[in-house]
Amino acid sequence: MKAKLRLRAARHGRSMEEEARAILKAGLGGKDSSGRNLAEAIRAYIEPLGGTEPRLPRREAIRRPPDFAK
Repeated sequence: MKAKLRLRAARHGRSMEEEARAILKAGLGGKDSSGRNLAEAIRAYIEPLGGTEPRLPRREAIRRPPDFAK
């Protein structure tokens, strides 16, 4: 990875640090093109796989507590 960064920096006539900053700025500086927040993006990814609502088993009736008075 370091070698790739060095070659990319040389192609752009910058130091490795300047190139790393430019990459980060380009990657983090722009707004997400979809306009969705993270939760919406995750939901859109998971819903085709079966949705986000868990299937819970039916609950059984609560049993009576033991009687220790006997």
